[in-house]
Amino acid sequence: MSKHFEIVREFEVDASPSQVWDAITTGTGGWLWPMEYEPKEGGAAPFGGTVVAWDPPHRLTGRTEDAEGISVQTFNQVDHLIEPREGGGSWVRYVHSGIIVEDWDNQYDGANKHTDFYMHTLREYLRYFTGRIAVFGGAEGPEASGAPDAFETAARALGLADDAAEGGTVQVELPGAGRVEAVLDFRNPYFIGLRTDQAMYRFFGRNHFGATVGVSVHDFAPGADAERIGADWTRWLAGVYA
Repeated sequence: MSKHFEIVREFEVDASPSQVWDAITTGTGGWLWPMEYEPKEGGAAPFGGTVVAWDPPHRLTGRTEDAEGISVQTFNQVDHLIEPREGGGSWVRYVHSGIIVEDWDNQYDGANKHTDFYMHTLREYLRYFTGRIAVFGGAEGPEASGAPDAFETAARALGLADDAAEGGTVQVELPGAGRVEAVLDFRNPYFIGLRTDQAMYRFFGRNHFGATVGVSVHDFAPGADAERIGADWTRWLAGVYA
């Protein structure tokens, strides 16, 4: 049965409205995935959508009547409202709404939980990497990574102790980088976030939502290569779940 949904988040950041605007329009590869907006009302938006509000650096809204590549959803809209905060920084209101046409509870639960992780990663980008251009690379795990305990397996393969706490510094093994020191900036049963001086590594326990474990890398280092990143993590995931 088709049913409407709405996911709302509000938060404050020290970044200026212009910096937030740049992050959500031209800098999405640094914290989400690369997307392009045609900079005008009526312009093209991601997933075959249309820009219905373009008011820099105040409001951006993209609307899709029939979301390309998203079979469980029809109407989809993402709205960002950005206001200057007294004393500096910005207040941001994010609203994701639409219509889910099947598997409503599971799809909504996944989207709601993903939103927390994405908005956290946006704040990390604005705090530590704002204005820097990232190379984005990622990989999806094999079918075996859809098992109920698959995300815990990935955490162990990284070298994360069960009691490694969010906010702490950890030693992890990363393909293409070896053993590195990183900040464990996010951790719950569904997602893991690692941050170094040069990159953010995002791990998605989508096995909990009927899919497979995924990895996204936002690499700010000179000479970073998206194809190499994708190949390294594809091999890593294949090895973990062999």
